[in-house]
Amino acid sequence: MLWSLIVGAIIGAIAGAITNRGESMGWISNIIAGLIGSAIGQALLGQWGPSLAGMAIIPSIIGA
Repeated sequence: MLWSLIVGAIIGAIAGAITNRGESMGWISNIIAGLIGSAIGQALLGQWGPSLAGMAIIPSIIGA
């Protein structure tokens, strides 16, 4: 559970940096965006690429 939150925060921070919205969102919003984006990205794009804590990294970043 804790590992998923950490990976979700990292994914949300990367997605926020790509879209230039990461600084204005805060850590809790980054975690939520990372977890929800991960679910959406994996549902649409599948489980391909490297995986951490059960989340495929590339589809998760695209989804977030």
